[in-house]
Amino acid sequence: MTDAPAPLADPHLVYDPVAGDGPKDVVILGSTGSIGTQAIDLVLRNPARFRVTGLSANGSRVALLAEQAHRLGVRTVAVAREDVVPALREALTARYGAGKPLPEILAGPDAATQLAASDCHTVLNGITGSIGLAPTLAALEAGRTLALANKESLIVGGPLVKARAKPGQIIPVDSEHAALFQALAAGTRADVRKLVVTASGGPFRGRTKEELANVTVEDALAHPTWAMGPVITINSATLVNKGLEVIEAHLLYDIPFDRIEVVVHPQSYVHSMVEFTDGSTLAQATPPDMRGPIAIGLGWPERVPDAAPAFDWSKASTWEFFPLDNEAFPSVNLARHVGELAGTAPAVFNAANEECVEAFRAGRLPFNGIMETVTRVVEEHGTPPTGTSLTVPDVLEAETWARARARELTDRTASAEARA
Repeated sequence: MTDAPAPLADPHLVYDPVAGDGPKDVVILGSTGSIGTQAIDLVLRNPARFRVTGLSANGSRVALLAEQAHRLGVRTVAVAREDVVPALREALTARYGAGKPLPEILAGPDAATQLAASDCHTVLNGITGSIGLAPTLAALEAGRTLALANKESLIVGGPLVKARAKPGQIIPVDSEHAALFQALAAGTRADVRKLVVTASGGPFRGRTKEELANVTVEDALAHPTWAMGPVITINSATLVNKGLEVIEAHLLYDIPFDRIEVVVHPQSYVHSMVEFTDGSTLAQATPPDMRGPIAIGLGWPERVPDAAPAFDWSKASTWEFFPLDNEAFPSVNLARHVGELAGTAPAVFNAANEECVEAFRAGRLPFNGIMETVTRVVEEHGTPPTGTSLTVPDVLEAETWARARARELTDRTASAEARA
């Protein structure tokens, strides 16, 4: 194991871009989403530690983006949608006052990528989806510390990310990978026997595949412990998110897939565990709150006091652990399969899933149809060629094909159900 490649995320290594005196300059990508808004809350409570210099968003919540920019005093605001620039400028003017200088505005599909390479210490990538790949690569190439909450960019472009990242340059922000990151600090890589990734089980824990056939979108969005965006919440219901996290753990820590286990833990108190060769298991535990992992991503190797709530140990509590039901939730084993195939297979898996989730939300696909369709797309994609270097065009081409094929299959399913 000591001869394996150096891991992307290593708590023993600290990558520190040249920084001046005062707060650490931070760029937040996806600022109006769940990760972004919680990161801003953390920053505002710690002005001596962090200063936000740039924000990016897709442009669907212009008023909130303008409010964030004004409150943080950022230099640059980026939006993916060029059509919202007039509304954004108007919202910024209303916040800053007529005649007052406004932040620089970047607009278009490459705006977040351009912002990710701007002058700062740390880039927090909180974008949802594989569109986060280009900003991830830009931040790494520019020499920024990357606080990575956008798991999809690592999933679909693993070799590309690994080729660009320097030791210690990536700090994971997913609660599970931040937990592994912290637990791994207790030993060397040679001491690690197994990574144990915990899953809440989502809203359908304990249900059989047959019992999942007729669940609704509202059922799938009713997560018992976490408040997240709709796509991530449905991925939690199918456990696709856990499959993606298994691939991500493999890429971040260079641990073989057969030594990465998933266990269901409904309370979501233990975020993941590391089992060492001497039989010891270290668990990282906090109440469910993403501000703790965000603080690790922004502040490491320092901890941010009172970043998130702590346990009240004066109150009794029960923590449960259950094996994963792979028949009802086949997504984790499918993710292992595509992770081992590597190449463009993870990109196909992720893109097909995103299309199927949208079809489910639109009422065009039943819940079980999500993984049935993704499985078929992965099977049709086959085994990626070996011995070639993955490129960004390879990833984009594979995603385009997977999305188109998934739409064809979901449309066919919707038509068949309409005729029934």
